Amino acid sequence: MTDHELAARLATEAGELLLRVRDELADATADERKSAGDKRAHEFLVAALAAERPGDVVLSEEGADDSARLTAQRVWIVDPLDGTREFSELGRDDWAVHVALWQAGELVAGAVALPAQGMTLATPTVPAPPAGDGPPRVVVSRTRPPAVALAVRDALDGTLVEMGSAGAKVSAVVQGRADVYVHAGGQYEWDSAAPVAVARAAGLFTSRIDGSPLVYNQTDVSLPDLIVCRPELADAVLAVTRG
Repeated sequence: MTDHELAARLATEAGELLLRVRDELADATADERKSAGDKRAHEFLVAALAAERPGDVVLSEEGADDSARLTAQRVWIVDPLDGTREFSELGRDDWAVHVALWQAGELVAGAVALPAQGMTLATPTVPAPPAGDGPPRVVVSRTRPPAVALAVRDALDGTLVEMGSAGAKVSAVVQGRADVYVHAGGQYEWDSAAPVAVARAAGLFTSRIDGSPLVYNQTDVSLPDLIVCRPELADAVLAVTRG
């Protein structure tokens, strides 16, 4: 099984597990659903990667071995449950599972499962989004959209699309349901690694908000800002974000 296939399979299976957890805890509190979802998806992914790729290291939102990963050549960067708030709200589908592989300085494989949408987007082949029609759509958080995203919306004479997790937002651009995702409110490597791998495979533009490359498996796992957009909008977006 290739790394691409493994990323897709594990993201999908972790998503299926999360759907079962959601059903099992339908009558529990939202906090109980969040805690159980994070824990069980993390345990599944760590165990599966240990079995399938025993020589690799895992960097997860729920736990990381910094002593090993900083000298490793292959590191799986995973977010077992991206969008815990949305996951905990029964009926919402804008949450995700991220599985990415970093190797020798680059993201080389990635998958974003959208379990409640019945979909997994995965490298190496991701269809490019259909051609845009109408004002550019800037996807933002349901709460506290960053000022830079609002400035991009204004500069492009666009519209806002509210959505939950980072993976769901990037996937919306990949699927052609949005055109730009700009984030500047603080994130970590696991929030964007798999979505960025998928976005790049679909031919989208990705960078930091100053235009510099997104770099992974760093000593500091904070990666606070991000742009994912249609390539033809990149210059216009960067003209705002670099300011």
